[in-house]
Amino acid sequence: MSIIKPYRYIRKEEIERVADNLLCGMQQTPKYAPTWPFDATRVADFLDIGVFWDRIPPDEEGSIAAMILPVDHQIVINEDIPGLLGGFGQSTIAHEIGHFLLHIDQTAVDRFVERVQEGIQLDMQPFLCRSVGGQLEKIEWQAQYFASCLLMPRYKLEEIQRGRDVTKESHLDAMAHDLGVTKRNLKHRLKDVGWIYIPDGSKTIYLGKAAPSKEKRVG
Repeated sequence: MSIIKPYRYIRKEEIERVADNLLCGMQQTPKYAPTWPFDATRVADFLDIGVFWDRIPPDEEGSIAAMILPVDHQIVINEDIPGLLGGFGQSTIAHEIGHFLLHIDQTAVDRFVERVQEGIQLDMQPFLCRSVGGQLEKIEWQAQYFASCLLMPRYKLEEIQRGRDVTKESHLDAMAHDLGVTKRNLKHRLKDVGWIYIPDGSKTIYLGKAAPSKEKRVG
């Protein structure tokens, strides 16, 4: 029985709206109101999803960064991958939450549970997160874009960029620290929202057309 929704193209705006609605729901619940540096496990708690760190052995297709156990409502992060600590770990948890919301068919999961309770023997494999290609690569991108929107919503970016120059590496370091993300992920987010651009083969950062700081300079 498949618990993964059939692939469909999802516009960036729709993915960002899912993330924003989730943050809004948390904001309306004082216990879970978002704070920064961001702790993605609070989002999981808000959604009643358990997050655990454990050893996930590689299989014949290679290493596995994380997996989702839909019936148990759990996310397992591979503790054997040192890179999954710090900001990258937060991104990984947010990424898996993205899969939960965008790609797991909860109706199919509920139906699976009902059948098991009726004594029907069924096997549900965990949802594995790894480097993939084809349509699976597309849903991995969707989950990662969700993570970026969740960890770095536009309103928070606008707040922490005040008084800072997003073309300076030292200022980006400080912003990434405040957000609890890696600087690499921050740069990707800033490029996506049009605040910066970096020409191919260059390390120089330029202000993008949508950058708030650029608008101030022009005025």
